[in-house]
Amino acid sequence: MNQQNDPKIVIGCEEWCAFPSLNIPAIKARVDSGAKTSSMHALHIERFTRNDEHWVRFEVHPIQKNRKTTVHCEAQLVDQRVIKSSSGDKESRPVIRVPLTLGDKTWEAEVTLTNRDTMGYRMLLGREAMNGRVLIDPEGLCLQGDKQEETLVEIYKIPAKKTAKKK
Repeated sequence: MNQQNDPKIVIGCEEWCAFPSLNIPAIKARVDSGAKTSSMHALHIERFTRNDEHWVRFEVHPIQKNRKTTVHCEAQLVDQRVIKSSSGDKESRPVIRVPLTLGDKTWEAEVTLTNRDTMGYRMLLGREAMNGRVLIDPEGLCLQGDKQEETLVEIYKIPAKKTAKKK
């Protein structure tokens, strides 16, 4: 929990987050103080047991509109919750607790896993992950640092786009 005297960081309505324990160095999140729990785009979610503990493995496409870049992840399962979406639909989702980095600060956050292909962002940053730590400037975009396409290509080892040869 944030100490009373710790300064809060100012974030915009979109921010780049990182999840070091999942090998996700950058995923753009929509900041949503109306959502209780954070949510991450995940596919091929599979539960398994390791040392008598419940775990989950899954794939993440961390870059919006890019289904080729895939990160294979594993995390301990901390819960299974029924989440009600903004459209009123209910879905049972696995919940993990992992370190979240935003700007130069890192803290533990609970994140639900679901297919967000139809959503505008691969990640939704909910209020439980932000409580006591951030102030939101709704006009701001990526106030904790933006990532350019060249940076994403480098950190995710994305092959360069092929250009047609000129004759």
